[in-house]
Parts: sequence; structure tokens; C-alpha cells
Amino acid sequence: MYQETTHPFVVAQAGGDVKANFIRKTYMHLAGAVLAFIGLEIALFSSPLAAKIASLVLNSGSIGWLGFLGVFIIAGWLARSMAVSGSKTTQYAGLGFYVVAEALIFVPILYLAVYYSSPQVLTNAVIMTLTLFAGLTATVFITRTDFSFLKTALTVGGFIAIGAIVCGALFGFNLGMWFSVAMIVFACGAILYDTSNILHHYQEDQYVGASLQLFASVALLFWYVLRLFMSRD
Repeated sequence: MYQETTHPFVVAQAGGDVKANFIRKTYMHLAGAVLAFIGLEIALFSSPLAAKIASLVLNSGSIGWLGFLGVFIIAGWLARSMAVSGSKTTQYAGLGFYVVAEALIFVPILYLAVYYSSPQVLTNAVIMTLTLFAGLTATVFITRTDFSFLKTALTVGGFIAIGAIVCGALFGFNLGMWFSVAMIVFACGAILYDTSNILHHYQEDQYVGASLQLFASVALLFWYVLRLFMSRD
């Protein structure tokens, strides 16, 4: 589920200017992906498409949710493969493809948050996500700790989470608030892992792939923070 780059650790071995340039490009691409995601959501919710997508998914039952999840997993795998390719064009296509996929999969939960939850739920979820992301990023950059040892735990945890989601959809039980809490912890671990890879394990021309991995982890964190606030609303 989480792929560690096998390229030489060029960034970790390079001089300060190369590191700084790589980090700057990575976070600029992350910011661009987030802004593109927000722009797509605004466009979707300004048109009838958001209501149609939400209705289609929310009214299709467990099979619809499983199909949605399956398409998203496949899209994520394809986008990650494209984003670590040698061609810059393919890398950007992978990042763009993944942003579009995330924007579509977020429509149902955002629809519920906007139209069926308290007005402050979405705002609080955004603030909490940004706060957690900033704190985790600062932890890695200040301590310079290599969190690559989390790879096995994240991989196993990811498969367990997928299994729990599939079982919940098939057998009709609610995963509940504590599952959201566990997934928030999982997403925080993923952000630590991805951020430390930016410092230690990426080649200097892989900033597009690095930004995609980090964007995916931030999106996962936001999803379950929002789900947690909605469950408490």
C-alpha cells in the first residue's frame, strides 16, 4: 500500500541548496494539488454534479460504496505508478489524475457535511487537519528522524483498514467513532513516513511523486477527521 522509493538517496547526500530546492518544489506541488482539489470541489458543488454523485453513491448501498472504494484504490495505485516514472509529463499526469480522483471520492462525505451537519463541522475539520499536519511536519524537520521503520506497520495497517471497511459494507455494521480515531492515527503515521522520506529517501527529481504521496496522506487524514466530527455532531 505504501511504496518506498528504491532510487539512490541523492537528496539526503546532496548539499544544502539541492535539499532546499527539492523541499521547496515538493511543498509547492503539494500546495498546488490542494488548491486544485479545492477548486474542483467548488466547481462540483456549484453545479448539479455534486448532488448527482452524492445521490448515486449514498443511495446505492454497500455494493456502491465497495465499487467506489475499489475504483479509488485502483486509481491511487495507477496515479502513484505514474508519479514515480521517469517522464515529467507522466508524473504530472499522475498527480493531476489523483487530485481529480480524490475530488470525486470526497463529494459524498462533503455533501453530507455541508447539507446535513452543523455549519462548524467542516471548518473545524479543516482547522484540525492543518494543525495536525503542521505539527507532524515540524516534528520531522526539527528532529530529522527517519520514520522509514513505519513502512511495515503502515502496510499491514492499511490492509487491515481495507478489510474492516469491506466487512463493514458487506455485513452492514457501523465502524464507529473509534475506527475514525484509529484511522487518524494511521494517517498521522503516514504523514510522518512521507515527510521523512522527503528528507532522506527521494532522488532530487522526484518531487512530483513525493508531493503526491504527501497529498494522499493529508487527504486521508482530512477524510477521517471530518468523519469523526460528523459522528459527534
